[in-house]
Amino acid sequence: MIIVDSTHAGLGQLSTPYALENGGWTSSFLLIGMGISCAYSSHLLGKCLQNNSKSKDYKDIGQQAFGTNGRIIATTLIYMEIFMALVSYTISLHDNLATIFSSSVGSNNQSSHFAHLTTPQLITVIAVLVALPSLCLRNFSSISFLSTAGILMSLLIFVTVACTAVFGGVRANHDIPALQIHNIPAISGLYIFSFAGHIVFPNIYTAMKDPSKFTKVSIVSFSLVTTLYTTLAFMGAKLFGPQVNPQITLSMPPNLIVTKIALWATVLTPMTKYALEFAPFAIQLEQMLPNSMKSRTRMFIRGTIGSILLLIILVLALCVPYFEHVLSLTGSLISVGICIILPCGFYTKIFWREIRRPLLILNMILMTIGVILGALGTVSSSKSLVRNLERAHSKH
Repeated sequence: MIIVDSTHAGLGQLSTPYALENGGWTSSFLLIGMGISCAYSSHLLGKCLQNNSKSKDYKDIGQQAFGTNGRIIATTLIYMEIFMALVSYTISLHDNLATIFSSSVGSNNQSSHFAHLTTPQLITVIAVLVALPSLCLRNFSSISFLSTAGILMSLLIFVTVACTAVFGGVRANHDIPALQIHNIPAISGLYIFSFAGHIVFPNIYTAMKDPSKFTKVSIVSFSLVTTLYTTLAFMGAKLFGPQVNPQITLSMPPNLIVTKIALWATVLTPMTKYALEFAPFAIQLEQMLPNSMKSRTRMFIRGTIGSILLLIILVLALCVPYFEHVLSLTGSLISVGICIILPCGFYTKIFWREIRRPLLILNMILMTIGVILGALGTVSSSKSLVRNLERAHSKH
């Protein structure tokens, strides 16, 4: 049972080769360190749940630790992460669709006759509209099926890159820099986002038949995912060197069949995520609606609000098409808090009277590192995003 959230695994997987190339091979220690830290923080969440049987989800742990303020902070970060992750997924969807159809439609900037959209943008709009009905899913077994499909797509992408390295005629002879310290703040956001899944861990804990095995399962899961990320990062960086794209699938040789498989897998992945990501918000929304309301009315309200949010996400993705900067900003601004800072803070507050000194020091160190990396990464990725937007604006 892999508990690392498949919601974000696909995005993080795409960006690790780019992050390693830009950070240097020594930045792999940062990647591994974050994997270890996130496994540890997931263990802390399990301990918080074990301490209070009334706590069922991430927001409940925030309430348990810091009262109403803790719940508000946790809820705000959760919804921000979901929203920005979906923006990143939609950017990925657009970029890969543009590559798939570039040979048949000519230039990626070719305009269509509809609302002044380019052809790839129009295709992206159609793809999102196709995925829109999935927001009305209420059967969680169906949503779980979409999650499983997302995991399979992520594994398929890894296999296709490995096939490119072995059979694709691309020589893995590029040298990876030792360390590019000026890029560390930005790539730390990409790395931490790769492990972002802590918002669902409490739900997994409460659903387990034997919650005492949660920590063991967590360690195994993070070990497997960290190994996969590190292997793919080195493989992609050696194959493509400085020309590696922020999405590894866009660097693969276009003439190979495995490239076409990887591109379509990357396109299908976001389309499996919309309902999955929307589920926590939908649950909260339905709890706020009166019990007397008819089921059909509930579904209509849920579908309408979901559609509006998805269309806002689509517009943002088309207006800010800078995958690596949006992903890095999400990781630095939000994910580091959800994955490291808050779990350590929650545990320290809840167990303050009985926590051992070494554990207290460890939690304080992790929170400090998280705050520093988060602040530096947020500033770095924000500046890069603004520069790209200004450059794009000046061209028009």
